[in-house]
Amino acid sequence: MKFGQIQGVIRRRLLINFRVDAETATRMVPAPFTPKFHDGSAIAGICLIRLEQVRPGGLPRWLGFSSENAAHRIAVLWNDGDGTQREGVYIPRRDSNFWLSQLAGGRLFPGEQHPADFKVTDGGAAVSLSARSRDGAMTLSVEGCTSDTFPSNSCFDSLASSSAFFEAGSVGYSDTARCDRFDGIQLAASRWEVRPFEVKHVESSFFEDESVFPRGSVEFDHALVMRDLEHRWLSQPDLVAAIDSSSSRGSF
Repeated sequence: MKFGQIQGVIRRRLLINFRVDAETATRMVPAPFTPKFHDGSAIAGICLIRLEQVRPGGLPRWLGFSSENAAHRIAVLWNDGDGTQREGVYIPRRDSNFWLSQLAGGRLFPGEQHPADFKVTDGGAAVSLSARSRDGAMTLSVEGCTSDTFPSNSCFDSLASSSAFFEAGSVGYSDTARCDRFDGIQLAASRWEVRPFEVKHVESSFFEDESVFPRGSVEFDHALVMRDLEHRWLSQPDLVAAIDSSSSRGSF
């Protein structure tokens, strides 16, 4: 049995976004998904999120827990059984530093989690974060600070354009240990409010893996930050996976 709803507070959410060329993105995204493009590029990235007061819907705040989490993702489209096109993100990997998230993910609530260790310094504006999974498959580091200026070299022409793109992708489907299905979850936030986040340094073992992203196929685009949002995670129906040997699913 899985809980249908989890609630809590997003204390900090960083969206570190990359442009990916169409050929690479199409190869890495498994059916039934297809990449969602913006200005000719697929948009992939890392969601780095600090959750607090997390508990099943209806329980008091004092029963909630806190965790640091990372989700590698790419914006996608897919069709429901009735042919309706939907959009969201495909998530090849989730990592968390909290044992209960690791235990419950994929069992009591959608989203299987890998154990990882996080080091975070958050001064409110400036953030320094690094993470390493305990299986050695994932490492990342990010340093930056909140900004009032959206970068002019982004493929998005404004903060509003970027915000709208990511707000539309509130549903995420994750890889699972079972190759025949994807776990689904939706983020329902009390409000949607993002600010530019100026990245001074970013490294990611995922995006630097040339077996998945050949040299020149991926480039950092921009980053966003969200803070102090009441939210709910809503369980979504599983999606059936269509196994395709040309996809890189499972390479992470």
